Order: sequence, then C-alpha cells, then structure tokens
Amino acid sequence: MSETPAKPAAKKTTTKKAPAAKKTTTAKKATAAKKTTTKKTAAKATAPAKKAVPARKRESRAAMVRRAHEINRELGELYPYAHPELDFTNPFELLVATVLSAQTTDLRVNQTTPRLFAACPTPEDMAAIPPEQLEELIRPTGFFRAKARSLIGLSTALRDRFDGEVPGRLEDLVTLPGVGRKTANVVLGNAFGVPGITVDTHFGRLARRFGWTTEQDAVKVEADVAAIFPESEWTMLSHRVVFHGRRVCHSRKPACGACPIAALCPSYGEGETDPEKAKKLLKYELGGQPGQRLKPPADYPGRPAPPLAVS
Repeated sequence: MSETPAKPAAKKTTTKKAPAAKKTTTAKKATAAKKTTTKKTAAKATAPAKKAVPARKRESRAAMVRRAHEINRELGELYPYAHPELDFTNPFELLVATVLSAQTTDLRVNQTTPRLFAACPTPEDMAAIPPEQLEELIRPTGFFRAKARSLIGLSTALRDRFDGEVPGRLEDLVTLPGVGRKTANVVLGNAFGVPGITVDTHFGRLARRFGWTTEQDAVKVEADVAAIFPESEWTMLSHRVVFHGRRVCHSRKPACGACPIAALCPSYGEGETDPEKAKKLLKYELGGQPGQRLKPPADYPGRPAPPLAVS
C-alpha cells in the first residue's frame, strides 16, 4: 500500500518540467529572431538606395500612336540632316557597304570601301575576283570570310540574273546571298526612293523602349511600326530613330537626362538621369565629335573623322 502514492508524485513532477522547457526554447527563438531582424534593419539603413525607375503607364493604342507621331516630329527637328551613314555613289556600292556593316561600325566600312570599290567597281568585277583577294580587302570589317562569300554570291547573282544591275524590288533583293529585309530596305529607301523601315539593333531597341512594339523578331517589329506610321515616313523615320539610338539612347547606358524627347518616353529612367552625367554620354555631333561618314553631305553638322589605321 505504501508504493501507491509514490507513482502519482513522480508523474506530477515530470508534467511540471515539460512546459518550462518549452517556454525557455520559445524565448530563445524569439530573442534570436529579434536580433536577426535588428541586423537586417541596420543593413538596410546603411545600404545605398536603389534608383527608382518609373513603371510604364498603360495607355490606349490611340494615345500610343499620337505619342509615336510626336516623337517622330521631335526627332525630325533634332536630326533634320538624318541620312544613311555609309558612303556610296550608286546602288551597288550601298548594297555592298550595307552587307559589310554587319557586326562593325559604319565608320570602319567607310574606311574600307574606297580600296574595295577601286578594285571591284561593278558586280562583274566582284564576281570574278579571287576569294582570298576579296577577303584581304574587306578584312578590317570583321567576319571577312563569310562576308566575302556573300559578296561574291550576290555579285554573281546580279551578273547572271539581273544583267549586272541592283534590282529595285524587295522580293528580288532578298533572293541575293547575304541580303535580308534590313539590307533590302536600306537599299530601296536610299538608292531607289522606295519607302522602307530598317530594323537594325538600334531601331528595334528604341521601338521597344518607345512602346511601339514588344516584339524581338525584326520582321514583326517592322510590321508593328509600319502599322503606326504612313508609308511616306518609313525611310526618314528609320534614319531618325537609328541616329537617336547611336547618339543618345544607347544600349547599356542611355543618356536619359540629356534626351530631348525624355518627356515622351515611357522608358525614361532606364539610363542616366542626371543632366550633367548624361551629357557626357552623348556621341557624335551631339557630343562634339564627328560622325561616321568620311564623305558627309553638305548639310551634315559633323566633320569627317580622321582615318583609323587598318591592317
């Protein structure tokens, strides 16, 4: 009978200790969590503040189209002298120069083509030149082997299928080796006066920043922009947008703070917004430097750049 009270006593002691241990553990976790929160708060206080980029406002298509036309007018006032920045005197020279301009600057092409056209002034001459000699002539433009194959191929096609003349139709131009819609539109718009939208990397980038399209594919970008502007504006619109992309609205660091159309741009804030810092990012004539043409038109404000040494 004496053992019966002992069992409940042991059970009672164990039951009291368990909640105490749980409370202690909970208190330790709360203290640790509080310390962690304090550290995070302190870290946030000392971290540099991120630059706020305003979100794009939703707008109707009609509002976007109105804004697009206003941007085009503003760019027209900013670049009344906009033009192709490749030197050429005839459609064949422009076609060749445009093919060579892939993955290099127009200035580099302009420094290379005088010697090339002296050796190959016609499609017949370029079709007959030994590939190794042509590669050496165009080597400064990069990717010279692939470009040489394209130039010989398109020159041969011009000689054999078009009587040595550059055709004035897009459907014919795109059948030539190395010639896509971009190159074809450059030639049509600037050598034949046929309206065309030239979607290069600059044009595509700005068309997306301006909210004219969300497409990445050049053909789809061309279609979207063509639906916004009248055909009569296509060629000059291309020049203005490309000019702005090269001079102000750069790929990695656009000069937002020095951009004359910043108030119209839904992407304002993606680049440098400080006016003085942005001004240092301006290129070519807007930055007090020459353009890319060695033989610029008379009304072009930039002076020819000194020739670079080419090997």
